[in-house]
Order: sequence, then C-alpha cells, then structure tokens
Amino acid sequence: MMGETDQLSGSQARGTASFGTPFPGVPRGGRSALARGRPVPVASAWGPRRNEAVQCVVPFLTRPKVPVLQLDSGNYLFSTSAICRYFFLLSGWEQDDLTNQWLEWEATELQPALSTALYCLVVQGKKGEDVLGPVRRALMHIDHSLSRRSSPFLAGETESLADIVLWGALYPLLQDPSYLPEELGALHSWFQTLSSQEPCQRAAETVLKRQGVLALRPYLQKQPQPSSLEGRVVSNEPEEEELATLSEEEIAVAVAAWEKGLESLPPLRPQQNPVLPVAGERNVLITSALPYVNNVPHLGNIIGCVLSADVFARYSRLRQWNTLYLCGTDEYGTATETKALEEGLTPQEICDKYHIIHADIYRWFNISFDFFGRTTTPQQTKITQDIFQRLLARGFVLQDTVEQLRCERCARFLADRFVEGVCPFCGYEEARGDQCDKCGKLINAVELKKPQCKVCRSCPVVRSSRHLFLDLPKLGARVEEWLERTLPGSDWTPNARFITRSWLRDGLKPRCITRDLKWGTPVPLEGFEDKVFYVWFDATIGYLSITANYTDQWEKWWKNPEQVNLYQFMAKDNVPFHGIVFPSSALGAEDNYTLVSHLIATEYLNYEDGKFSKSRGVGVFGDMAQDTGIPADIWRFYLLYIRPEGQDSAFSWTDMLFKNNSELLNNLGNFINRAGMFVSKFFGGFVPEMVLTSDDQRLLTHVTLELQHYHQLLEKVRIRDALRSILTISRHGNQYIQVNEPWKRIRGGEADRQRAGTVTGLAVNIAALLSVMLQPYMPTVSATIQAQLQLPRPACSILPTSFLCTLPAGHQIGTVSPLFQKLENDQIESLKQRFSGGQLEESLALKAKASPRTAAGPTAAGPQQVQALTEEVAKQGDTVRELKAQKADESRIAAEVARLLDLKKQLALAEGKPLGAPKGKKRK
Repeated sequence: MMGETDQLSGSQARGTASFGTPFPGVPRGGRSALARGRPVPVASAWGPRRNEAVQCVVPFLTRPKVPVLQLDSGNYLFSTSAICRYFFLLSGWEQDDLTNQWLEWEATELQPALSTALYCLVVQGKKGEDVLGPVRRALMHIDHSLSRRSSPFLAGETESLADIVLWGALYPLLQDPSYLPEELGALHSWFQTLSSQEPCQRAAETVLKRQGVLALRPYLQKQPQPSSLEGRVVSNEPEEEELATLSEEEIAVAVAAWEKGLESLPPLRPQQNPVLPVAGERNVLITSALPYVNNVPHLGNIIGCVLSADVFARYSRLRQWNTLYLCGTDEYGTATETKALEEGLTPQEICDKYHIIHADIYRWFNISFDFFGRTTTPQQTKITQDIFQRLLARGFVLQDTVEQLRCERCARFLADRFVEGVCPFCGYEEARGDQCDKCGKLINAVELKKPQCKVCRSCPVVRSSRHLFLDLPKLGARVEEWLERTLPGSDWTPNARFITRSWLRDGLKPRCITRDLKWGTPVPLEGFEDKVFYVWFDATIGYLSITANYTDQWEKWWKNPEQVNLYQFMAKDNVPFHGIVFPSSALGAEDNYTLVSHLIATEYLNYEDGKFSKSRGVGVFGDMAQDTGIPADIWRFYLLYIRPEGQDSAFSWTDMLFKNNSELLNNLGNFINRAGMFVSKFFGGFVPEMVLTSDDQRLLTHVTLELQHYHQLLEKVRIRDALRSILTISRHGNQYIQVNEPWKRIRGGEADRQRAGTVTGLAVNIAALLSVMLQPYMPTVSATIQAQLQLPRPACSILPTSFLCTLPAGHQIGTVSPLFQKLENDQIESLKQRFSGGQLEESLALKAKASPRTAAGPTAAGPQQVQALTEEVAKQGDTVRELKAQKADESRIAAEVARLLDLKKQLALAEGKPLGAPKGKKRK
C-alpha cells in the first residue's frame, strides 16, 4: 500500500473504482480541503440541492478525478486508502504493522482480484462462479484470518483502518448475498457488522445511489479488460516496458563487468574449522528455531525454520560473508516426558531416537548446518544456570506460589502440555495448557475450562506449588531501549515487529521459569531442588550451548554484539520468546550477550484445505517425503515458492505438479538444457566466440539488473521473491533463444553461423549464472548444472553482483542431460490420497519398527506399561458401564467413552498392534 506521502502532487491512484468510505461529510466521489486540521467541503461533486454532477477538476489535471482530498498545503491525495489513513492519523490513530500488512494486501492482492470480478459482473454481464472465482481465494483468506484470530475485526477488537478500507472495496460485490459464500462464516459476520453501521450505510448510498453495483458501470467500461488471475500461464516473454527502460550508462557498466569475466571475482575465503568471527569482516550467525525432539517435523516446520535459514546461510557463503549456521533438537521438557510415556521409553531414549530421525530428515533435505546439536548436554546446564544465577544476583528473579493442576490418578503436578481443555478466550476445545493453537493466546493451565490430563483423561484438581519467576516488568525498559536501537534499519519481519510490540503495549508480566518435572535443567537454588527450568527459559539458551559444543570459543560469537550479526529464523508463534523473553534474560544477566539483529518469522503453512496432523495421518512429514520418489530439491523449490512470508499459505499437490511442470521443466530446465545442448551439438562441446550486438548487450544488462534485484531481496531475507528473479532470468533466456533461432542460423552463411555462436555462448553463460543463483534453493540441481558445464570452481563458490562471462570462448563443457522429470496426474493423485490419511498405519508400522525395544518383536512398550494400561482400560470400562446403568447425562457418557477409546488406542500401540483392526479378525 502506498502511503499518503506517496500519493501527493497529482500522482494517479491505482486499483479499481473508488467505493464508499464511511467518513461523514467526505464521501468518496467528493472533494474536500483540510483547513486548520478539519475537513471542510470546498466544492461537492454533487450539487448541494440536487443530484447534478459538478465538474470539479484539480488544477493540474485535464479531467475530473475522484476521489480526491485537497490538503491545506495545496497537495492532493487520490488513493482511497491514503485518504482513509490520513483521517485516521488525524484522529490520533497510531500505525501498527498488522494494519499496514492488510493495506498492502488490499492493494496488491484484493484489488486486482476485485477488478476482474467486477468487470465480469458489470461489463460482461457474467454471473455465478465466473464472478466469484477470481475473488474466492481472497475472500477465504479474510475469513481464515478472522477465524484464526477469533476477533470480530481484522486488527483486533475494534474497527480499524484496515476494516474500513477492505469493507469499502468489497461492498459493491458482497452487497449481493449470492457472492458472499455461506461457509465463510467469519467473513459474513464481519461484513454484516460493518454494513449495519450508519456511516457505512451513508457512504454506500452516496456512491452507489441505490443503483447497486451498476452505478460503477460508467467507470468500469472505460477500463481495459483485466487479465484473469486464475489460470495465469507462465510466459517466456520478457516484459516490453522493462526492455525500454535501460539507459546507455547501465548498458555500458554491464558490458564492462561482463568483459572482465572471472578475473573480477574476489579470492575465495579460506575455510575455518571451527568458524569464528573475524575482525573487519561481516560475521553472520544464523540459527533456526530448535525443533522439539519428540516428534517428526512436517513440511510447515521445515519451511518455517531450517529450510528458510538454510537458503540464507547458503546465500551468505556465496557472498563470502563469514557465516556460521547452527541448530539442534530441543530435548528437555514436558513434551519429551509425554512422548516417553506414550512409547514406553525413558526420556533419554526418546531423545536419542528422535535426534537421529531429525538429523536424517534434514540431511535428506540438504540442510547445510555447520553443526546440528542437542540441548541435553552439560554445557546447556552450565550456561543456563550461570545466566540464572546472574539474574538472581541482580534482583530479576521472583518467588511466588502458583496454583497448578495436579492429577491425583497419575500422582503428579501436570505441566502445561499434559493438560488439554477448552480455551477461556475463544472456546477452542483442544487448547493446550500453555497456549491455544486457534487464537494464539498464552494460557495458564488453571484457566482452562473442562481440563483433562492428557495421560489418563481424568479431571485434575488445583493445588499450590512454589515457583520462580523472571521479573519481566523490571526488565521492560531495557528491552524497549534495545528494540529502539535495533529495529530501525533491521530486517525484522512485519509480524515479528507487531508481535513484539503487542507484548510491550499490553504490559509485560512476571513469567514463571520453573516446572515440577524431572526431565530438564536442574534449578541451582535451595528449596527448588525438585524442580527444573521451564523449557521456554532455557530452550533459547540452547543456541549458546550448541555453539559451546561446536567450539570452546563460543563466547566469540555469543558475547560479541559489536562484530556479530545474528539472524534467527522461526515461525511466528516463537517470536515472543526470541523477541522478548531471551533478550530480557540476556540483558538482565549483564554479560554482553549477542542479541538478535534480524528476527525472521514466517506465517503458517497449511496442508491443502486443513492442518497437518500426524495422529490423523494428514499431510507430508519429513520422514515420508523421501518415500514419494520426488527428489529433495523439488520439495525445496516448491516449499520456498509458497513460503508463507506475508500471510498463511497452503501446500497443494495440484499446484506442486503445476509449478514443477511449468516453472522447472518447461521454463528453467528447458532453457538450461537447450543452452548446453546447442554447445554440444553445434560446436563440439566448446563455447563459441561471442560478438555482442546491441540487442545482446541489452539482454546482458537486463540479466545484471535482475541479478542485482535478487541480491537486494535476499539481503532483506525476502526468500520467496528472490526465487522469482531466477525464473525471470530463465524466461529472458528462453525468449532470447526463441527469437534468434540458433538451430536455423547454424545452417546458414558465415554471418548466421557467427550469430548462432554468439547466441549459444551468451545463453550458456546465463545458464552458468543461474546455476549459482540456484545454489541456495536447489543445491543438488545447482551442482549438477555446474558439473555439466564444467564451471570453474571460483565461479561456483562466489555470486557476483554483475553478470560475468564465466565460460569464455574455447571452454569445454561436459555431458548435458535433462534436469527435471514431469510429474504425472495419476502419480500426484495417488500421493494426494495417500497423504490424506492413508499413511497413518504406515507411520505406526515405521514407529514400531524404529523403536529401540522392538528387537524381539513388534512390542512398542514394556510389560509393566502394558499391564498398567490394561488395568486403566478395565477401570474406565467399569466407569462407562456404571454411568450407563445410572442413565447419566449423555454428554458425560460420551466424554467417558472417548477416554475409554483413547486408552484402548494407547494399549494397542503399547502391544504393537495396528490401530483399527477388529479383535479376532484378520486384516485384509
């Protein structure tokens, strides 16, 4: 969204027709001025006593333009969003990142979709899905966002600028109920709430004048027919307006860089082991959120953390930055104890088992960690306890009695993740004891309605326990001061900024840092020997301890904020702990710790139309991706192509097929293969002489500018957008080959053969450049291209900022072969069915097979656990029978039956039996 300052001095508004805005006295379609801070009508576009159009033309325009707001400075605002923003700012509204994200989305995503829908409806007279189709995805996005936040409006509990702008844009279409799908309940409620307000009603009446959407016909008929958003084909043609904007200076600079070739590359950095900061260099420390050891990561986990960080780490190394990339498994805490209980193993055995699984998955996905560690180490204990002792000595630790849930049947206090219940904020029925997955709010377990112990499903009771708290309010001023220094000029993502600011705005509260558990870092304080540190106090310290296990000089990275740039990658639910909790601990410890410079958070990746679920067998998990027969680099490409940067996105098998076959096979793979094959077939495998024409120089410059754009995007960690630059260059290359037809010219006269050589030589050099640009995204494909082209080692390891001739005339290439395979519809349909729930039994079988205790057979648990579960099943069965005999309330009976079934599933797993097999019957 362009801000109001961008719209001054007569710049034309972008987007579709201007729809009603609910500001009394300033209807869209009118003209106002601002005098002494108040909007004062100067000349209404409609006569004061009759509905007659009055031609009010801004002085420097030649025709009427609405809406327009004249400012007392003599400047004008033409964008409806900018006008709305201006009035909100006058009313004292403080800008926030979430509203700005919505406004940008409205301008770049919603308005183009609405243009198509309204043009189809009003100008072409189409109805039904022809109108709804182009805008359906945008409507679903709004509905999903409202549902997930569980708030009535887009940015919170009250109307915001975002609500007004989006309502005004949508009203002409959605006023017809047939274009407001009933299944989008949250969107329906939001739209009706705003439409019922008097200012909104007045605005709609002013603009549409009781004609409904037909009032927009005169405007829309003057507009060019919008290109459809649906089914947009991938074009190999570069945009003409881009080609026309090159200056002679840009061309001269690009040609000069090209001619210098490999000699202009800097020397390769000597490799260090271990990698340590170097004074005077750019030292980049990269971490990805530590995955819980107790489960197998799904595609959303992989793209949200390790894969995104890997792209940036590989890019940093190509830039010759001194780079260290670390990660590891987060192994302490409730989740591990729960998993150990489920599988009949000790917590240590669970950690050992799943650490290997995680490492194998990331190795298959080509994640280039410099070190992949774990948190169950002596270094973790030492560093965590040191930070705690320093906080305690400086008065930043409090003691208090906490009411906790205790399960009498299990005879222990229940940590947060051992409890499930109804969220007190949004009513979600499967909220955890620490956080609700639906509304995202943090919860104290005792606040849950209808709490249940996740182990035995009994109802816990409230008991008191003494705990330690981090005094966040006392540290708040230090955190705010640090953020004021850090955020300006940094590359924190908008959602990370917004979440961090919301925590500060709502007021920091003391946060409990201990738990009544056995599996964790011990608390070194008298009276607390039976407790451990809460995982969210010491998990982020895991980055430090993992580095300490990599090198005993770890403090050169973590106590060196002057020389180290720290990039941390995560999903947005981890932001509070990296943006508030750990910085508070580090600042309070007063030991010169390195704090995050750039906090990179993604939104969520969903699976098709729902969520990933290991228990239901829905979605692709890391241990199964390699069994699909689809190479790891194809998974990497597609996940990065749909990376949820500004909003949630969804994995789709159909879309994956389309992107593979169009972007990789037909665009990128087709160009690189053709360029190499022409060298082999027409020139005996040797790069021919190149005599550049002015058209060649323009293409060369075009490629250089796109390469520089790629650098700009990746330096800002806009990973998904930078991938588009690679595909754009490939499309330029395809079009260049297609226009010049070297396969025909090679059979012509001397001039034609020379032209064929120039086109082939330039094309194969573009292919060489693409191989390096691809390295962060598709490392195996990148290495394959470089091997086929026999690219010199310096050119493989350094990505310059200009397009260089790295394959000069006379360079011999290797054997060229296709890079990608077509994905077939029946193949993808089979995988889609398999991962819609069909792999659940496969997962259970793999789990039984992988368990350390299954050497003698399929049993997944020891005899003691089997016996205990058998007794629990019998006891719960008696409970159900008694309730039925007493004719108790049906809802209570249903709840107890559900507990019984859950216990039976646990028993079946413990006995190594597949779920769902009827007793006494063989599975077919």
